[in-house]
Amino acid sequence: MAGGLLFSLAHPDDESFSGAGLACWCRERHVDVTLVCATRGERGRAGDADVSGAPVDIAAARERELREAARIMGIADVHFLDYRDRELPDAPAADIRGKLVTLLRRYRPAVVATFDPNGFNTHPDHIAISRFTSDAIAAAADGRWLPESGAPHVVTRLLWTPPLGPWEAARVSDLAGQPGIDFAIDVSRWREEKAAALRAHRTQHQSVERHFFSQPDVDRILSTECYRQAWGPPLPARPAKDIFAGIDAHTMS
Repeated sequence: MAGGLLFSLAHPDDESFSGAGLACWCRERHVDVTLVCATRGERGRAGDADVSGAPVDIAAARERELREAARIMGIADVHFLDYRDRELPDAPAADIRGKLVTLLRRYRPAVVATFDPNGFNTHPDHIAISRFTSDAIAAAADGRWLPESGAPHVVTRLLWTPPLGPWEAARVSDLAGQPGIDFAIDVSRWREEKAAALRAHRTQHQSVERHFFSQPDVDRILSTECYRQAWGPPLPARPAKDIFAGIDAHTMS
C-alpha cells in the first residue's frame, strides 16, 4: 500500500502502550510504519533494568528498549529528535518543526498518529508533541516552509489517542456509542507481540504491569486499539475498523 503510518510520540514506551497492535496490523498489510520519538525518557525510573539511576544510563536503556520493541513490532524506521525529557514544551518551535517536516516529507505518510491536545493524561511532553506535530503537518503541506527539506506533502488523516485508555475501552460494551472512539482496530491476532513489546520496556515495568498485566482481563485489553480522528476523510460508520478508511489510493502516492 502506498503512503503509510507515522507515529509522532514523546517517550520510549508510548508506542507500545498506544500502537503496538496497529504497527503489527500495518506490517501484515505491507504498510510502512515510521516511529518518531521526541525524547529518550531519561528522567524516568530505572525500574528492574540493570542500569543506574543516572539520566544518561536511563536514556541509553530506554533507547535500547524502544528499539527492541520496534523490532518486535516490525518497525524498521525509528527516529529520535533528541530533546530532553520533561522539557519538550520548551523546545524551540522552529527547530522541532524543521525536524518533523523533514521526516514527513521524507516518508510521506497518509496517516499520522500522536497524542490528543490534552496529552491523554495531561503529561506536558505529550501535550507538546501533539501541538508540534499538528504544526509540522500544516507546514509540510506548504512549500513556502523549509523548501530545502523536500517537496510538500499533505497528510490525509491525523489520529489522536482516544478519551479512553485501552484498559478502560476493554470494559465498554458499546464502543460505538462512545464519543472519540472513531477507530477500533482488532489486534487480537498480535496480542503476544503487543505483550512482548510492552515487556521490552523493563525500566517501565511498574506502569506496564499496573495498566496491563495485573488486570484480570488483560487479553481483552491487548485485543483492541482505539483512536480518535482529529481530521481526515469522513467516516461512514464509527468506529471504523481500518485507519485508511476513506483514503483513496491516489491520495496515498
